[in-house]
Amino acid sequence: MGFLLDGMLGKLARWLRMLGYEAVYLNDTSDKDLLSIAKHDSLILLTSDEELYRTAAVKGIETSLVQGRTEPERLANLAERYNLRLEIDMTVSRCPLCGFPLKEASREEVKASVPPATFKVYQSFWACTNPKCAKVYWQGSHWKKIEQTLGSARKILDAKRNGSASTEQTEPRRR
Repeated sequence: MGFLLDGMLGKLARWLRMLGYEAVYLNDTSDKDLLSIAKHDSLILLTSDEELYRTAAVKGIETSLVQGRTEPERLANLAERYNLRLEIDMTVSRCPLCGFPLKEASREEVKASVPPATFKVYQSFWACTNPKCAKVYWQGSHWKKIEQTLGSARKILDAKRNGSASTEQTEPRRR
């Protein structure tokens, strides 16, 4: 499953990539071109633009109107609709910047690419497989914030699912 995100959803694209999903982000592309790309490449168009959403739906393009004020709300809504997992698995995670897959890298491979203090403290590293990007990642101090955001998204998703279940239980049974 792959996604195409319009220019207003760059942050969401980075989250989807970290979660291991293909997320094509086009910042400066016309609605007409977004529709054409989504259709041609069989990508789900994610947008917060109601007019673009309606146009895509009319044209038979799989689309979702992204709603929510925060990233956890947006992630929970997408997880509910597309059954996305809300946990980072580094074996499938993608580079948040360019979307290429990440690969585990040895300490020696990344020694020249990370700050010396980071190299001393951390043992596990991942590198972007895109030679033009080649960014190196590790589970540093920012990891706690990432886990908090995903934890919040999981709580919102659980509440939505439990809310749906309780609604079904309160409706009278028909015979």
